[in-house]
Amino acid sequence: MKRLWLVLLLFGGLVYAGCQPTPPAVPSPTSRPASAPIAIFFTQPTTPTRLHGGLDETVAAAIDNARLTVDAALYDLDLWSIRDALLRAARRGVQVRIVAESDHLARAEFQALRRAGIPIVGDHRQALMHDKFIIIDHYEVWTGSMNYTLNGVYRNDNDLVRLRSSRLAADYTAEFNEMFADHRFGAASPANTPYPHVSLDGTLVEVYFSPEDHPRNHYLPVVSQARQSIVFMAFNFTDDDLARLLIAKAHQGVKVQGVFDARQAATSRGNDYETLRRAGLDVRRDGNPYAMHHKVIIVDGKTVIFGSYNFTRSAETRNDENLLIVHDPLLAARFMEEFQRVYAMSKP
Repeated sequence: MKRLWLVLLLFGGLVYAGCQPTPPAVPSPTSRPASAPIAIFFTQPTTPTRLHGGLDETVAAAIDNARLTVDAALYDLDLWSIRDALLRAARRGVQVRIVAESDHLARAEFQALRRAGIPIVGDHRQALMHDKFIIIDHYEVWTGSMNYTLNGVYRNDNDLVRLRSSRLAADYTAEFNEMFADHRFGAASPANTPYPHVSLDGTLVEVYFSPEDHPRNHYLPVVSQARQSIVFMAFNFTDDDLARLLIAKAHQGVKVQGVFDARQAATSRGNDYETLRRAGLDVRRDGNPYAMHHKVIIVDGKTVIFGSYNFTRSAETRNDENLLIVHDPLLAARFMEEFQRVYAMSKP
């Protein structure tokens, strides 16, 4: 009888346990809901032979959802997925407009878009139209370091950020129209960003375009205010003022770490890798056989500086570039995860 009672008690406990609701999953401290105004993506260059399923398809899906407009400032383009998404958008009546770096206008992908009647404006000058941003329906902006090329998506280390804000989209549209409609590039561009400071659900986003907004005047003070840490990933870094600032902050006890693209560190004239290394800073050369293409600074684990803007004189004074300063610990944590991955593959 006692044995029967124990069996019944055990069975009842199992039934009770099976009827309990599954406890909700605890979200990662660096995760966001899909509807959040900021979403961050990184390329996955560890499997370079797989040339499909990358971030180009994520962006193509966003273009496929466009209903009104797609404005794209593309330094380069050789991906059929993006080409085809733009063609589909134009065929269903979406207004598609493109600004491109003239050095790449002969590519078959740009020529296919032109043959379909999509207007493309080149910069036609020695300096670069170096932007890589897309604006969808006056609301959604995609930007970052990633070019829409096979190398950019599948071989290089890159970041891509989606931001949803009509004000932020207005900023990027104003910059796009300067190039597309007014044919004003580089130093000829007026400083007319409508909303240089934008709040996205309480997150402060600073928006700057070069050369007209002089981004150095905005990001150097942010770096100078670091109290705990400065972490960076730099495809090219020739800004001596930034180098001196990093050395000074390190002497003040701020932890400074950085990864340079190895090829640029070795060949780019004026690259500051050796300057920082000789000063005793923890700087390394990346281990990607292609390119570490990020242009990122993370300050005190809560502010991220990123965009198309390399830390060079050309980016500051000649090229068309965009740079964002986002004050958001969650975004900073995601970028820190990427830095740790890149750093683990790097070498002195």
